[in-house]
Amino acid sequence: MRFLLLCVMLVLGVGSVSGQAAYESVGVKEFSSLVEEPGVVVLDVRTEREYAAGHLVGAVFLDQSEVGFERRAESVLPKGRTVAVYCRSGRRSASAAARLSALGYRCVNLEGGIVAWEKSGCEVTRDVHEVDVFRTRSGKTVRFYALMHASIRIEYDGREIEIDPVSKLGERVTDYASMPKADYILVTHEHGDHFDKGAIGLLAGEGTRVVTNARCAKMLGRGELMCNGDRLVLADDISVEAVPSYNTTAGREKFHPKGRDNGYVLTIDGLRVYVAGDTEDIEEMSELGDIDVAFLPCNQPYTMTVEQLSRAAGVVRPKVLFPYHYGQTDVSGVPSRLVGSGVEVRIRHYE
Repeated sequence: MRFLLLCVMLVLGVGSVSGQAAYESVGVKEFSSLVEEPGVVVLDVRTEREYAAGHLVGAVFLDQSEVGFERRAESVLPKGRTVAVYCRSGRRSASAAARLSALGYRCVNLEGGIVAWEKSGCEVTRDVHEVDVFRTRSGKTVRFYALMHASIRIEYDGREIEIDPVSKLGERVTDYASMPKADYILVTHEHGDHFDKGAIGLLAGEGTRVVTNARCAKMLGRGELMCNGDRLVLADDISVEAVPSYNTTAGREKFHPKGRDNGYVLTIDGLRVYVAGDTEDIEEMSELGDIDVAFLPCNQPYTMTVEQLSRAAGVVRPKVLFPYHYGQTDVSGVPSRLVGSGVEVRIRHYE
């Protein structure tokens, strides 16, 4: 009877490991259609070296062989979304899919892995940065690249937007010379983990518009100045509003005094993106209006504690929240704090 059941599962493309919950396995054609669907998470479970050698566009990286794989997965992968998982040949990803299914995820495994994917002529990339894909009001694609700490690259409709580009922070390096020239560069304030004159020089082309606060404009010797409350139309389908970003806790005001620095709300073809900059959970957050995607900092004592971040998320209520600028702060507990809030938390490498 068990043998018969196993045969039926294999015919249906469903597998299990050690009695764990079932997952689905599909071929390249079905998998390629699946990963184009909004909300699907693409997961690479190979080693870091394999991932760097080439991976599917937008794939999140989690090594299934590492201790704590399940715990890390629950902090990175949102429940309620389909996880499209792959490895080199399909064996490791089948094991990972079974383990994730046992945690309540709906998983689809790629038969034949990335080997079969490449043999079919499907696209791979060597960009080491995690990518999240969103759709605008008219259905256009917006890609968010997690560079590091507070540096975000946004790609939209053939245009490039760079937020707080910094080339080097500790041991982490971003090669801006290899990236496309930016159409727009937004800088929140002058601290070295947000403002890097060299990085801006590498990204700036003849037509690049650089938007900064007053102090950065003076230090850079160029730029379009924005103060809190200002709004600027960058293109017919892109606008930006400068919003307050400051410390409120006694003794911390010196780090980011009120009125000096900017946060930004970008509206990209109807998609509203809040990049908070270095701030605590300030009262002005309640005035932002509808936010689709929010980047909120969590790096005490300079920005927010985990508790403050959770409160801020409850006020802003974005559809998707990226904790960023978190340094050594442990943000793995943020998703559990926001269960039932309607806020989807995605943790990327914004240390």
